Amino acid sequence: MAPPKHDQSSTQQQSATRLFLWLWRDYLRHHKWMLAGAIVLMMIEGSMLALISRLVQPMFDDVFTAGDRNALYFVGIAVMTIFFVRAATSAGQRILMAAIKQYTAADMRKHLLRHLMTLDSGFFQIHPPGQLIERVQGDVNAINAVWSSILTAIARDLVSLIGLLSVALWIDWQWTLLAIVGIPLLVLPSLLVQAYIRRRSRNAREVAGNISTRLDEVFHGVNQIKLNALEDYQASRYDALIRQGVKAEVRTAVGQAAVPSLIDIMTGIGFLGVLIYGGSEIIAGEKTNGEFMAFFTAMSLAFDPLRRLGLMSGQWQMAAASVERLQYVLNLAPTIKSPAKAKPVPTQSPRIALDDVSLQYGDLPVLRGASFVAEAGKTTALVGASGAGKSTVFNVLTRLVEPQTGSVRVGDDAIVDYDLADLRGLFSVVSQDAALFDETLRENILLGRDDISEDHLRRVLDAAHVSDFLSSLPNGLDSPAGPRGSNLSGGQRQRVAIARALLRDTPILLLDEATSALDTKSEKIVQTALEKLSKGRTTLVIAHRLSTIRDADSIVVMDQGRVVDQGDHHTLLAKGGIYADLHRLQFSQEESETNA
Repeated sequence: MAPPKHDQSSTQQQSATRLFLWLWRDYLRHHKWMLAGAIVLMMIEGSMLALISRLVQPMFDDVFTAGDRNALYFVGIAVMTIFFVRAATSAGQRILMAAIKQYTAADMRKHLLRHLMTLDSGFFQIHPPGQLIERVQGDVNAINAVWSSILTAIARDLVSLIGLLSVALWIDWQWTLLAIVGIPLLVLPSLLVQAYIRRRSRNAREVAGNISTRLDEVFHGVNQIKLNALEDYQASRYDALIRQGVKAEVRTAVGQAAVPSLIDIMTGIGFLGVLIYGGSEIIAGEKTNGEFMAFFTAMSLAFDPLRRLGLMSGQWQMAAASVERLQYVLNLAPTIKSPAKAKPVPTQSPRIALDDVSLQYGDLPVLRGASFVAEAGKTTALVGASGAGKSTVFNVLTRLVEPQTGSVRVGDDAIVDYDLADLRGLFSVVSQDAALFDETLRENILLGRDDISEDHLRRVLDAAHVSDFLSSLPNGLDSPAGPRGSNLSGGQRQRVAIARALLRDTPILLLDEATSALDTKSEKIVQTALEKLSKGRTTLVIAHRLSTIRDADSIVVMDQGRVVDQGDHHTLLAKGGIYADLHRLQFSQEESETNA
């Protein structure tokens, strides 16, 4: 369920109502009994202020003026009881609300993260991680704070205000009208201030996202920053963002402070009128001191809930910017989906066929009518210059991207006829940049599976040559890999990725430059592990080093998004063309390096 859509013509009350409806449907209803208990306690707490102000009149008239000792004990015990009840209900509702807020924020973040992970890969190419982190963390915090504030304002402060105004009206309705005469004058200034707060809050949330993005870039690229002496440059960029953030937050705070200040001004004018008019009645003997003190107490106590209710409008405007940002994300739907009726995927190593596949990113063509066949259980290599479209073929096969034209078949059916999870379950991928998480090696290999025995895991570690370096790690398999696998060498990361692929035991293997960044010794070890891994599987290999795919069953030559040739190593050499040119160029380079 998406959050309420923003409508410029909607009133604040309508927007807040829609926010609560969304929160109730998706999150709050799961904690309805706790919420009901908190609301009851808030209402009881709010009603206590009216009772206190009501007791002021007998305190002055019966106790202080008339000297009634019985009234003294009654009023004293009543006031003490009110404060005890207020303390208990205040503590209870705060504890319940804290629990509900934590549960709701956790549910919102889980929902948002799950939704984000369903979106197409293209979404993450235009939305940096820092911005998305800020939406999951900062925007959820802002929304969570405002709904609880609004609820507290309605259930406690509004009850307090109604009760206190009722006491004031009971004492003298004319005094009450004088006290609140300036309130209607607040409407137009309040609307202007709220519009200002929303604009500034939207800007503040954007700046906060930019700050998170900059931090993410700095921490992930710290080695490049050091090597290129970019510390001052990056620090100055961060300083500039921080200054923008401070300016945006201060301007938002100015707007928030304006509404309670306007209430203070109007309240001061009202009290002046009451004092002059009411004081004249007391001097004339028409009203008692107790009545005036009870009225004064009621209106004074009404001052705080009135201020909080005024502040609530500013808080809502701040949250409205976060609602808009979450609305944008949650209203997005992935374009790459599973079919309504999915066909069963192959259980054995299948044949793969691309037929006239074309794909472009915006106006940039990447694949131009590419067609080739990878036979079942055999190794097919993709070669060509950088930008030829080799890696895009892998993305098309796994439906990370969708071609505009053409068809892709895995087995007997088109890949669009398979369930997405089942389709991707056919593939194991080992790439040049092995993606490891900042967890232990065991967790990086198992990836959450708990059905793997230690004997099976040990055989996989041996086959992938991970066992060769475990003894050099402080905690063996339970040693942390570090951020993005930074605690391991390139060859070690590749072997962990191969172990992960072996454990998946899928019928199709995709190898994307798996050995290109390794030294000669590591390359031989990894290549041996890859040969074991590819045995009996339909394997597609992207390789720049043609020596590593010399024995491939078939080699597909690509150029500028097209398949220009296909055959085995000897056939392609005999034909001449792009493959023979690439082979000749690499052979001369390797020979020059050897002679050097």
